[in-house]
Amino acid sequence: METKRFELLKQLAAGIAAQFGDHCEVVVHDVSAGHSDRTIVHIENGHVSGRKVGDGASQVVLDQLEHQERQPQDHLCYLSRTPDGKILKSSSLYIRNSRGAVTAILSINYDISNFMMMHQELGEFMLPRDREQTEPQKIINVNDVLDELIEQSVQQVGKPVALMNKDDKVKAIRFLNEAGAFLVTKSTDKVAKYFGISKYTLYSYIDANKQQEEKKK
Repeated sequence: METKRFELLKQLAAGIAAQFGDHCEVVVHDVSAGHSDRTIVHIENGHVSGRKVGDGASQVVLDQLEHQERQPQDHLCYLSRTPDGKILKSSSLYIRNSRGAVTAILSINYDISNFMMMHQELGEFMLPRDREQTEPQKIINVNDVLDELIEQSVQQVGKPVALMNKDDKVKAIRFLNEAGAFLVTKSTDKVAKYFGISKYTLYSYIDANKQQEEKKK
C-alpha cells in the first residue's frame, strides 16, 4: 500500500475512534500483498476484538482476497461477533488504487453488546402488566375532560348540535350528567353555551333526567 494512502487511512481511523470512543474499533488492512495471516497494519481500540497490528484477517477480508475479480462493494452496517461473544456493528470500506484494484480495507467495528442488553431490559420495562394491551391508554388533562365528554355526548346522539331538537339535547345532557361532567368546575356554563340553551334550561333538563330515573326505580 502506498505510504501516502496509508497515512491518510491512519488519520481517518484515529478520527473515527476519537469521535465514537473506546467501544469503536477501527482497523486498516493492507491486502495488496495477499497475506491473509497478517493484514492488520494499523488498529485503534484493538481491545474491542482483542487484535493488534500484525494479526490476521477477518472473514470479510478473506472473502475479498479470494474474490478479487468480483470488485466487491462496501459492506455497511452488518453484525459480527468476536470470539469472546461481543456483538459488533461493523462496516468494511474497500480502498482501491488508481487501477481499481482493492489494496486496503478500512473496517469500523462498534461494540453494541451493552446496547443490546439495554434494549432487552427496556423492552421488558415498557411492556404493560396486561400483556394483551396493545394501545396506550389516553391520559386527559382535567381541563380537557369536559371537551372530551361533550364530544362523546354528541356521538351518542348521532347528529351535530345545530340539528338537535329538545329530546336530542336532553339525551346529550343525560349522558353528560351520568358521566360526571358537571363535577368539573364551571362545566354548566360551558355546556349551556355549547348546546345553545340557558343555564335554567340546562338545570331543567338535568332535573327531568333525574325524575325519569326515579320513576324507573
